This record gives sequence, C-alpha cells and structure tokens, in this order.
Amino acid sequence: MASAKKEEKLLTYKGRALTRKDKVLYYGSMADKYIIMLQVTDDKDLEDIKLATRVSLQLQLTDPTIKSKDRIVKKTETDGLYQAMDIAAIWLERALKDA
Repeated sequence: MASAKKEEKLLTYKGRALTRKDKVLYYGSMADKYIIMLQVTDDKDLEDIKLATRVSLQLQLTDPTIKSKDRIVKKTETDGLYQAMDIAAIWLERALKDA
C-alpha cells in the first residue's frame, strides 16, 4: 500500500515564492541575486484575524558572504500588507532585471 503524502502547496505572489515565519515574510528565491524581506511591525485585530497595519520592506542581496547589514540595498515602510507586496513585486522585478 502506497503511503499517502500530503502535498504542500507553495505560496506565491505574481509567480514568485512567498515564505512566512511569524511576522516576517520572504519574497523571491534565495537562488536569485536579490530577495525581499517584509516584516510586520504593527497589526490590529479584525474579528478573528490579525491585520497588518505597518510593514517594513527591504530589498536584500542574497550573497551569504556579505555582512547582513551590508546586504540591504533599499528599504521603506508602508501601511498594510497589500501595498507592501505591490512595492516588493516592483522592486524585485526591477532588481532582477538589472542583475
């Protein structure tokens, strides 16, 4: 009898991987030159869910030989996750196109 494995679906946004660990999201692939780190810095309760109200974004180099503070290429802060994801998609697309 074959073992039943639960297939995990990867979360994506505009064709790129989106990985979450607590209040930090990573957008893109570590195999690429750049990745976006999004950190929820403030949230509020909306019925039975937490809604992100402030999100910090960083366009980062993925090169592990560079110090973490030197990997940051660009950063900003936005109101809400939707706006943050929109900016993240644009930044990452432009950075990888120029890489």
